Amino acid sequence: MRLVVARCEVDYTGRLAAHLPMAVRLIMVKADGCVAVHSDEGAYKPLNWMNAPNHLEEGEGEWVVTNRAGERLVIRIDEVLSDSEYELGVAPGLTKDMVEAELQRLLADAPQVIEDGLSLLRREYPTDVGPVDLLCRDSGGQVVAVEVKRKGEIDGVEQLTRYLERLNRDPGLAPVRGILVAQAVTPQARTLAASRGIACVEVDYDALRGVEGNKLRLF
Repeated sequence: MRLVVARCEVDYTGRLAAHLPMAVRLIMVKADGCVAVHSDEGAYKPLNWMNAPNHLEEGEGEWVVTNRAGERLVIRIDEVLSDSEYELGVAPGLTKDMVEAELQRLLADAPQVIEDGLSLLRREYPTDVGPVDLLCRDSGGQVVAVEVKRKGEIDGVEQLTRYLERLNRDPGLAPVRGILVAQAVTPQARTLAASRGIACVEVDYDALRGVEGNKLRLF
């Protein structure tokens, strides 16, 4: 990870336009290519960012980040106060709560409830940005990455997007498609997932455990 503290201004152009005036900010460049601009306020959310995959071009006093959709994040740097890089190593991923861990186990034993004809290749398939919950193969032979969440939100879609980008670099696996599985999926997550070709499946935890519940719903 690279951490740059700089006096800078930032312009984003894409689905909309946004401008951050000149000020001292923290610029984070992660190993997967994500670029995020933070202020000294708030918690985790950056002021502006560009998710991977993208292309970062560093010029004299100006960084230009462009993604596949043609969106651009332009950072004009007036003064660099600090520039450091740290090797964080392979992320172990978040420790799942008991429900998520049990959902993953149950779905690994019966992947066909996610999709007819789905079969398990491996649980916790490793990538350099964390392990994929379930790596499967569908009835047509295509590899499918499954991310299991208790509640499907935008963060889960972003996480699965990162996994898919890494998996599709492997010619032995590509093309890989993704399915987000959760007890409930938010409308925002469904919209983002649909825009990225990711399917969403809601599952009933009690039904999976053999208790009467609702049927699976595929969106």
